[in-house]
Amino acid sequence: MREITATGQTVEEAIQSALEQLNTTRDQVEIAIIDEGKKGFFGVFGSKRSIVKVIMAKNQIQQAEQYVLELTKNMGVEVEIAATVEGNHVSIEMNGEKIALLIGKRGQTLNALQYLVHLVLNKDGKQFYTVTVDAEGYRGRRKETLESLAVKMADKAKRLNKKVALEPMPAYERKIIHSALQGVKEISTYSDGVEPHRHIVIKP
Repeated sequence: MREITATGQTVEEAIQSALEQLNTTRDQVEIAIIDEGKKGFFGVFGSKRSIVKVIMAKNQIQQAEQYVLELTKNMGVEVEIAATVEGNHVSIEMNGEKIALLIGKRGQTLNALQYLVHLVLNKDGKQFYTVTVDAEGYRGRRKETLESLAVKMADKAKRLNKKVALEPMPAYERKIIHSALQGVKEISTYSDGVEPHRHIVIKP
């Protein structure tokens, strides 16, 4: 973390001086006023300069990236990562060998990793972010699998004319199923059970 103590004739001047030295803007820093200073007689005699301490705020995205790199390295997997930010949503894509270790059975390891990154990202930052952690496009492939499963199970529910319960899934995966079947008139979907065993029921 970079910080600098700067002085100036006024508090504002001292802050500007610090920002220039750090080559940054006001929204990227935390400012502590050490001494407001005082004007002397005729603006000269006995005047005291203002002193401020300016600290570079933590970059939440960089912290999250660093955390992913350290965590995966401790798991014995070397990865390259790319982070993209859209509004308050961060997407982190991981690529590398042994990537299957980071995905786990039905994406369970990936989901756990995403949960931890979400905690790190929002631990003490100024802005709240949502996050998606992906591994070589796994989530896109999983989405296609779930959508195809949804159609297949809806057909089964209609054919047998009875409820069909799917396996437990995390909330965002249940949302994919709900969305995929939203336009199908002869069936309805709802979630049942308690986390982590909450699952979708497809009902004719």
